[in-house]
Parts: sequence; structure tokens; C-alpha cells
Amino acid sequence: MKLLDSKVAIVTGGSRGIGKAICKSFAENGCNVAFTYNNSKESAENLENELNSLGIKSKAYKSDASNHDDALKLIDDVLSDFEKIDILVNNAGIKKDNLLMRMEKDDFDTVINTNLSSVFNLTKASIKTFLKQRSGSIINISSVVGVKGNAGQSNYSASKAGIIGFSKSVALELGSRNIRSNVIAPGFIETDMTVSLPEDVIKSWKESIPLKRGGNPSDVGNACVFLASDLSSYITGQVLHVDGGMLT
Repeated sequence: MKLLDSKVAIVTGGSRGIGKAICKSFAENGCNVAFTYNNSKESAENLENELNSLGIKSKAYKSDASNHDDALKLIDDVLSDFEKIDILVNNAGIKKDNLLMRMEKDDFDTVINTNLSSVFNLTKASIKTFLKQRSGSIINISSVVGVKGNAGQSNYSASKAGIIGFSKSVALELGSRNIRSNVIAPGFIETDMTVSLPEDVIKSWKESIPLKRGGNPSDVGNACVFLASDLSSYITGQVLHVDGGMLT
């Protein structure tokens, strides 16, 4: 028996990078997967086909997690298609990096809305379902910079720090109903967003990590499987660092 047999998960921002790895890890463990995308329709369709080939049910939904109405519609659509929701992974996020003195207000607001307001939107929209079931696992993807900050990323760091505070509060509010809320804080994960970085920057980062390497997206996916499964049934309100020891 696989760890997530017959469960249903929603993964926002699931068509690429870490989100795609989460979807694949879930599917490999028997989980049916509903995932969202915003722009990359072709990538979403390809992933949907790949996941379905693993013997589970998967469907891609074009949805903007930062839009409250979109979030409500997504939950309704997934319930209509899958009949239940067991797991919510809030992964959708963007970066608009700049030093604070050069950062435009729109860049701050956009990052907060996409990264943090989206977590509120989807979590609130799914609560009624989780309460009715008296079960649910909410996994929110933060970042090491949400814990320690980073120069040039005040907007991104603020959004990721907010996710941690939000998740801990939700854990306290909903724990008595058997609804868990946890956070994963990835460190330097090698995705299509990082391969374009200068080689000396990547080398410097890897040298600062105790394990001396970047993480794979599947490292985050596997951590999500753990927090989504019954193996973590007594864990809530926690931040799991998937960073190779970066913050040790």
C-alpha cells in the first residue's frame, strides 16, 4: 500500500519546478492530484498526462491563487471532479527582487498578494470541506529567507515569513478538528529558475551549505508526502527545513 492511496490533493502552482515535483511525488504514492497553473497551459497538459499514466486521476485547472473568487471556484470544481479534498499544498509564488530603496510599491504588493494572500484564499476556501470531513493536511511552502531574510528580497522574505505565522495560527485554530497545518521551508533548490544564475553564485551557495549541494525539487516533494501522510499524524504547526543544513 502506498502512503497516499486514494487521497486527493490540491497543489497550487503545480505545473513546473517544485510544484511539479510535489505533484509527481504525490502521484507516485497513489494520490489523486488536482493542480493549478496560470500561464503555462502546454506544460500543465503534459504534466496532467504524465500523472494520469501513473494510474491515478489528475486534472489541471487554470486558476489565479491570488484571486479570492478563483480560489472559491477551484475548491468547488475540485470537489465536483474528485468528490473530496484531503490535502492542500499552497505552493504558488513569484519573486520580484530588488533592494528596498529601488523597489516599486507594485512589486511589493504583487509578491505579497501572490505568495501570501493566495495562502489565505485557498486555506479559507477549503476549511468548510476539511471541517465536514474532520480531517485535512495543509502544507504551505515558505522559504529559508522567510526565517532569516535576505538582502534584495524584502518583499519575498516578508511574504514567506507571513506564511509561517499564518500556518501556526491555523494549526492552533483547527487542531481540535484533526486538521493539520505545517510549513516546508526550502533552501537552495535547483530548478529552472536557478540554472540561469551565474556559476560563481551557485558555487558560493553550495559551499555555504553543510551538505555541499543544492537540493532537488523531489526533496521538497518527498517532504510533502511525509506531511501529507499518516506518518505525520501527530505533527502540526511546524516548519520543516529542507535546506541541506543551511540554517543549522
